[in-house]
Amino acid sequence: MLNRLKVPKGKYSIFSPPLTLCLHVRAIGLYNMGLSCCLNSLLQVFFMNTHFTVILRRIRVPIEHAEQKKSVPYQMLLLLEQMQRSKQRAVYSQELVRCLTMHNLKLFVQYDAAQLFLSLWNLIKSQITDRELADRLTMLYTIRVQEYLVCQKCSFETRRDSNMLTLPLPMFNSCSQRLKTLEDSLRCFFQPEQLTDNNMCLCEQCERKTPCLQGMKLTCLPQTLTLHLKRFYYRKSSWTQKISYSLPFPQSLDFNQILTQEQCHPDAKEKADWQYDLFGVVAHSGLASFGHYCAYIRSLTEGKWYCFNDSSVCQVRKPDPQLFCLFCCAVF
Repeated sequence: MLNRLKVPKGKYSIFSPPLTLCLHVRAIGLYNMGLSCCLNSLLQVFFMNTHFTVILRRIRVPIEHAEQKKSVPYQMLLLLEQMQRSKQRAVYSQELVRCLTMHNLKLFVQYDAAQLFLSLWNLIKSQITDRELADRLTMLYTIRVQEYLVCQKCSFETRRDSNMLTLPLPMFNSCSQRLKTLEDSLRCFFQPEQLTDNNMCLCEQCERKTPCLQGMKLTCLPQTLTLHLKRFYYRKSSWTQKISYSLPFPQSLDFNQILTQEQCHPDAKEKADWQYDLFGVVAHSGLASFGHYCAYIRSLTEGKWYCFNDSSVCQVRKPDPQLFCLFCCAVF
């Protein structure tokens, strides 16, 4: 049962036009609008996450037509409704694409999935006018860490709290050796680093550059955890390169088993909830300069896995752990 909501004064209304409020999300494809496979894959990851769509369905929508055209969350909401009502296997996302071009996200561009995810998320967050909803979106995705820097001469320590939307995980360790599992990559990411020689930092207490120990401790994990594998890298006088070996990913993650006590902040709360089940994988095939994205996503309402390959959607048993995974989402 829905209560009628008062329209606040100003140029925003609630639920305009009337929208379906069911939590179930159907697996519907999106037509490729011009190298938009990366965008399509990320949109499917957003739309299949019912925690996200609950927030999206409650946004305040601009009344003015021109503002609606420029509102990314509103255009995403309309596209979601179009997908849920469609009897076709796929729909076109031209209105959302036009909206994104107004914010300098162009078609016919090869995007990195992590970069595009951050751009989309920031646009959504900045255009949600309800502060409570914006805070809920932040809590749903934000990883909180504490960075530290310890002088190796006098032991003076500086600390700084930071927020992250993804964990950018390495494919090689500090000795340039290949990492074999996603858990190894997570351990490597939180491994402290010795800063010496040209990398020394200024110590406030010593008042000169000294060798330092740099690292971070995990403070809080969100309900939807996003991991980004750093498969693309740059070389001087060269094109972007892709690391093309597989890094197997598990169906579940328990950070209590992966990280040491020293890698977690002592004030970290709810560590018992630091257990995740795999929800989605964005995979990349081909070269760094010319490739294709698709997404493997588990329905949170049905428990079934689907492969979203632009307009083609099919049910699969589970994503192959040997996929060239670029981007992982997990939920608890």
